[in-house]
Parts: sequence; C-alpha cells; structure tokens
Amino acid sequence: MILLFSLLIWLKLAKRKTLNLPPSPPRLPIIGNIHQLGKLPHRSLRDLSRKYGSLLLLQLGYNPTVVVSSADIVREIVKNHDIVFSNRPRTTAADILFYGCKDMAFAPYGEYWRQVKKISAIELFSHRRVHSFQFVREEEVELLINKIRSASLRGQSINLSEMLTSVLSNIVSRCVLSHKSEDEDGCSKFGKLAKRLMILFTSFCIGDMFPYLRWLDVVTGYIPSMKAVNAEFDAFFDQVLQEHRALENDDQVSDRKDFVSIIMQLQKDGMYEMDLTQDNIKAILLDMFVGGTDTSTTTTEWMMAELLKQPNAMKKVQEEVRNVVGNKSKVDMEDISKMEYLKCVIKETLRLHPVAPLLAPRRTSSSVKLGDYHIPSDTTVLINAWAIQRDPKWWEKPEEFIPERFENSSIDFKGQDFQLIPFGFGRKGCPGMPFGVASVEYVMANLLYWFDWKLPAGQIANKLGYD
Repeated sequence: MILLFSLLIWLKLAKRKTLNLPPSPPRLPIIGNIHQLGKLPHRSLRDLSRKYGSLLLLQLGYNPTVVVSSADIVREIVKNHDIVFSNRPRTTAADILFYGCKDMAFAPYGEYWRQVKKISAIELFSHRRVHSFQFVREEEVELLINKIRSASLRGQSINLSEMLTSVLSNIVSRCVLSHKSEDEDGCSKFGKLAKRLMILFTSFCIGDMFPYLRWLDVVTGYIPSMKAVNAEFDAFFDQVLQEHRALENDDQVSDRKDFVSIIMQLQKDGMYEMDLTQDNIKAILLDMFVGGTDTSTTTTEWMMAELLKQPNAMKKVQEEVRNVVGNKSKVDMEDISKMEYLKCVIKETLRLHPVAPLLAPRRTSSSVKLGDYHIPSDTTVLINAWAIQRDPKWWEKPEEFIPERFENSSIDFKGQDFQLIPFGFGRKGCPGMPFGVASVEYVMANLLYWFDWKLPAGQIANKLGYD
C-alpha cells in the first residue's frame, strides 16, 4: 500500500514539473516537507520563505500546499483572484467539530456560504447590533473590576489570564445565548471548552496528510477527543435552543434579543433564501462562541504582557484613558472613540501577535497564475500573517512593540491594508471583527482606568503561546 501511494505521488509530481510552479525546498519521500514545519510552523515557514521566496510550494504528505508570505501577493489575490481562493480544504477537524462544515468559516464557497455571511454582516455584527450589546459589556466588566478591587484590598494575588477568559467568554455567551459561561464556582466552563476545541482544531491530523492512515487518528484518541468536545457543545446548544423555543411559545421573549433569538426569528420569517436546520444554527453559534472567546482573550493577554514589558507605553496609554474619562464613575463607548493611542496599542498587539499566525487555510477552486507562477486547482494555500506583519519591507524595527508607528497612519486591520491582516481579507475575512474589537477595547480601557499595573521586581512578562 505504501509503495502504491508513493508511486501515485511520484506520478503526480512528475506531471507538475512541466508547469512553472513556485520554488520548493528539497523534500523527503512520502512525507514531503512535513519535517520542516517545526514546533512553530509560522516561524519555520517564514525562514523557508526567506530562502526560497515569498511564494513557496510544499508537499505536506498527500497535499500540495502553497505558502504566501508577502503583502503584495495577498493584494494580487484579493484584486484579481479572490473567488478562486475563497474555498476551504475540508479537514477532519472542521468536519467533526463544525457539523460537517455547516458554519460560516469552513462552509464551501457558494450560495449557502453567501447567505450565512449576509446574515452575519447585516443581522449579527452590524455597528447597530454591536452597540446594542454594550449593556452586557458594562455589566460583565463591572463585575471584573469589583473582583480585582476586592482582591487588591485584601492583598491577594489574581490570575488575570483566568479572569480575562471568564469575562470575555461571559460577554460572548450572554450576547449569543443569554447564558453566562461560568460554572457555579465561577470557572469559565465554556471558555475552557473553547480552548480545548481550538487546541484540537490546530493539532496535527495524520489522516488529512495521509488518507490511507486515517485510522491512526482513531487509535491515538484524536478523533474520539474531537467527538467528545463536539458532543458537549451539541448538548448545550440543544438545551439553549429548546429553552428559547419554550420562551417564544410563552411570549416571554425579551426586547434585548440575543443571537439565538435573532437567528430563530430569521428562520421563522424566511427572510433569507435558505432553510436553516438545527445543525446549521448550532454550527453558526459555535463559530461565534469559539471565535469570539478565544481571539479576544488571547489579544487582551498579549496586550497586557506587552504593556507590562514597556512601562513608557503603559504610562502613555493610562494617561490617555484617564484624561479622556476624567472623574466619571464609568468608561463609556463615546470615551473609547477618543482614545487614539489605545487603538494604536491594539493595532500593534494584533500586528506582533495575530491570533491566527497562519490564517485559516484556503483551497484553489481552479488553476490560476499568481505572480510568475502557476498554482494548480485543489491546492491548499496558507497565508503566513505572522511573517507578513513582521516584514521589514513594510515595518521599521518589525520585531519591536512600538504603538507609535500607527500614530498619524491610516493603516488599519479591516482587510484593506494587506501588510496588516489579523482578521483575514477578501470574501473570507472575519465578519465578527467589530464585535471582538469592541470587547477588547472596553475591557482594556477599564483595566487601565481603574488600576496601576507593573511587574514585581525581577519578573518578566510572558504570554505563553505560539510566539
């Protein structure tokens, strides 16, 4: 079987030699270039791109994979070939965890995806809708501030990382489901569950690289673990949907509708040209819950870690926040709109530490010429946002945390400036960006307004993660 598989790969590669393909590093039989990914693939791929070029072709097991590490190539994709690059590879993790890819992030490009994207952009993540949930942010952040204040007065230490996970997952959970995500003991059960899902989702899957070895993912426990996480979310979502339908039947629906109520109303009214099944709804909710919780928490943790390492930046952003808010009893959204340096700090954090260093993979729907090279159909495409956002062509002192680089600059992370793409770009850009940014801004503004932060003598701020 292995010899037959090797022969098929050899024949496929021999055929490709007649095409002008992107440059490739030497590869090993069967595994191709998998051994060159390393423990931190975004760093390893950046190093390979520096040697072989910003458009790089790898053979990852059975999958030909193009790696893009250039803002100019991203611009060419968006301007000339966005539809060709708008599909996703169907992976084992996406299939199991996201209800057969019925969510928005991993649904195949087509009419279903367009309708779900339209619902998200117009009904769920519009500026009006994001603003309507400000009361949730205010209530949850007030509880966070009170917990920190109480611990401070008693001289107790706090685990800020756990607190941020709790408050941000509560904000997302209440907006999406009208439920808090905490257990009775105050632990963020679903925040931790979302982290488990993300760990599994980004883990190495043998079957995706070598289809004939898919059975090993069962033996190792990888597939059973994903099915267990999916079952936990599935049972919870079933309960939430049942509760919402019961309230609707009893005419007890609140004026302050959560995302579940909004989607169920759209389903009832038939406003969009699609039938939303139970699994469709749960897949969309899972996108919102996992994406909104993990990304916001990670960004806020990195921001605090960078500010603790840079006392001058910490002092500057705190002075701005306190000058804008003045002596008021709370921070409001109008105040945050005036905090220009805080927005620079957020941009610089997202530049240095994108939540997804390698943006969600894409797959070409047809062959296409990109730059001087031919990219075949059904090729997986990885965009190395981490490398692009540290490219010295675009950034002075790219490895340093310098929020001032965004002062008097029009560069933003909304997908139009291709050297800064933490939320993706083009048709597959993240529609939930306004919701996540609003939560990060409000949490950080309050932490900076109410408390002074500094490291104990001799300690170094460090955010454990991929960097």
